[in-house]
Amino acid sequence: MRTGNEPVTARSPLRLRLWLSVWGLFWAAAGAVIFVFAGVEVWAGLCAAVALIALADIALVVHRMRQGPHFQPGRDIPPYEPVRGTLRRYPRAQHLHRP
Repeated sequence: MRTGNEPVTARSPLRLRLWLSVWGLFWAAAGAVIFVFAGVEVWAGLCAAVALIALADIALVVHRMRQGPHFQPGRDIPPYEPVRGTLRRYPRAQHLHRP
């Protein structure tokens, strides 16, 4: 629910998340290669799994970035008023509330 006190200059953290994922992909891939050459297959497998997760996150972030900005109400739109009075969410159950 919009309260009307959202920051005017709020930005999405997608670019930060993208660069952190790239950084994690780099180090996880490097760790996998180092552990393969060192002969420690378990750690190489774990690093490879982290690299795959980082790669999937990169793909998701790039997809979200390509979707473009979504509509956000501006400063001239007042905050939503709370619903007052009786709330009729379940019209079929109205007969249960009659005296």
